[in-house]
Amino acid sequence: MQFHHHGYVSTDPRVLPASGVGVDRPEELPDDIDVLIVGSGPAGIAAHAQLAMFPGVVTRIIERRDGRLVLGQADGIQARSVETFQAFGFAPQIIQEAYQITETAFWNPDPKNPSNIIRTGTTPDDPQGISEFPHLIVNQARVIDYFADYARRAPARGEVDYGWEFEGLEVTGEGEYPVNVTLRRVSGHSGAGINADASGVTGGETRVVRAKYVIGADGARSAVRSAIGGSLRGDQSFHAWGVMDVLPVTDFPDIRKKCIIHSEAGSILHIPREGNHLCRIYVDLGEVDKADGGRVRKTPVEAVIERANAIVHPYTLDVRNVAWSSVYEVAHRLTDRFDDEATSPDGKARVFLMGDACHTHSAKAGQGMNVSMQDGWNLAWKLGYVLTGMASDELLGTYSDERQLTAQNLTDFDLEWSTLMAKKPEEFESPDEVADFYVRTAEFPAGFMTEYEPSIVTSSQVRQELATGFTLGKRFKSVNTVRVADAVPVHIGHHHRADGRFRIYAFADTDRSALNAWAEWMLSDEASPIRQFTPAGVDIDTVFDVKAVYQQPHYDVAIETVPKVFLPASGPYGLPDYEKIYAAIEGDDIFEQRGVSREGAIVVVRPDHYVSHILPLSAREELTEFFGQFLLPQD
Repeated sequence: MQFHHHGYVSTDPRVLPASGVGVDRPEELPDDIDVLIVGSGPAGIAAHAQLAMFPGVVTRIIERRDGRLVLGQADGIQARSVETFQAFGFAPQIIQEAYQITETAFWNPDPKNPSNIIRTGTTPDDPQGISEFPHLIVNQARVIDYFADYARRAPARGEVDYGWEFEGLEVTGEGEYPVNVTLRRVSGHSGAGINADASGVTGGETRVVRAKYVIGADGARSAVRSAIGGSLRGDQSFHAWGVMDVLPVTDFPDIRKKCIIHSEAGSILHIPREGNHLCRIYVDLGEVDKADGGRVRKTPVEAVIERANAIVHPYTLDVRNVAWSSVYEVAHRLTDRFDDEATSPDGKARVFLMGDACHTHSAKAGQGMNVSMQDGWNLAWKLGYVLTGMASDELLGTYSDERQLTAQNLTDFDLEWSTLMAKKPEEFESPDEVADFYVRTAEFPAGFMTEYEPSIVTSSQVRQELATGFTLGKRFKSVNTVRVADAVPVHIGHHHRADGRFRIYAFADTDRSALNAWAEWMLSDEASPIRQFTPAGVDIDTVFDVKAVYQQPHYDVAIETVPKVFLPASGPYGLPDYEKIYAAIEGDDIFEQRGVSREGAIVVVRPDHYVSHILPLSAREELTEFFGQFLLPQD
């Protein structure tokens, strides 16, 4: 963690100095807003947190509840999300309070006595070593709390405006703020998430605010989606599941492990939760008649508990407390549009959808919250660049292209997984079918299968051979290095903060000559990205965080010989930044681990962690041309 570069700090260094709109942020909603976010769930709050790092952007997030979410339904946190938490600075804290899934146990009917279940196998949760981060279970409410804290401590001093309900919008296409949004002040609202109880809501003032952009992150029943004529399309299975968070006393031996249970009485997905006592149990309630009309959703929790006991026989579950329960039918739906470009009067997208507002899944794959947070991060940094005049609005078009395909792939996977979970034991080709599928597809539920197609922000000029372990279009896979200045071992990707900057990793050639020439060009040549796209009067690493990675051990890299672009002046005192120079670890060489050419390479990483370009050190003009597709020259 870096601080003191603006002067001595003895308070919490995570509280950044207020700037821009954060200096005198009005308590009440202003009439004119750059970005209005509707809904403070995982998608909306992630977008809010990222935009709070752009203090020149007026961002407000509204929520119809009176205060913070108390009880969230989602709880599964994939490793990719923990990587994201690291970027937002709270991975260590949330790991400490969360439950960590390390292995999964599979239970099936006992061949000798099929009315009983037996453990038929276990598998590591991450059998392929995909990530250095764990798979976590923690309440959605806590995830939202951490993002809200990040926004509150960011330069823009972001806060949630509670007690406002979205009523409608009109995209006029006119003026600086082309979206008129009607809001209503509400009070007495209770509940949480999409299952909130709207009873007791009383009418209050209605007002219209003007916005440049609106984000609909208001859940599966999204009013924003309806306002732009969108709809969720897809399939709803006629298979019901009961889900409950419970405090049980049991003789089931794997109560503190993730379990996938198939028995003659049905199926269970069992998830231990944080705190060492709480468990989430998804209970198969069987097929539902098409004419049911939703009556199954009224199944009492006592019936769900009874069914769970039948499934885990010969073991018993004595449920002492039910913290939360629900009954649902599996639905896989995707909206027909992620923005309003097709209907906008000026042909430009002004309203965007994210999270459950544009894709819904079964809860058992644990994907909804995780994908929603990536939606928010993806769009937010792009809006920040456009609204600060650093990028053209063409950049915003990549949001729908990227996230709609991701959501479709997720929906397809989720359908396959939920179908497998609903199978009866006699329908499996082998007792290991579920376990085999689990291992074979481990990368997908961990959040690492997203691979963005070529666009203005992801190069189509494939030079993958220069860095085979950093797949173009996929997330930057961190690896161990040594920080040269202080010999501290560092996972290099863990320094990639959610501060809106591009990372340019310059991997040195063997004798460093090509790296030195490239570094001199980056710093001094008017044609370099730094000189072209960095605003005047700010630190040179404001837009591009340029890091050097040497092949030699750290003790063979002399700081005094390192090019100055890797030692930029920081803050009002012009202090050198010593955290941009790294070296390979002997026996764990980053060049070998990620297949980086010994002749050197440039790896460009977007603000949201995805690899967007790979180039040789000699391809200088190509680097500037790439950024010039979406970044605007700065005076």
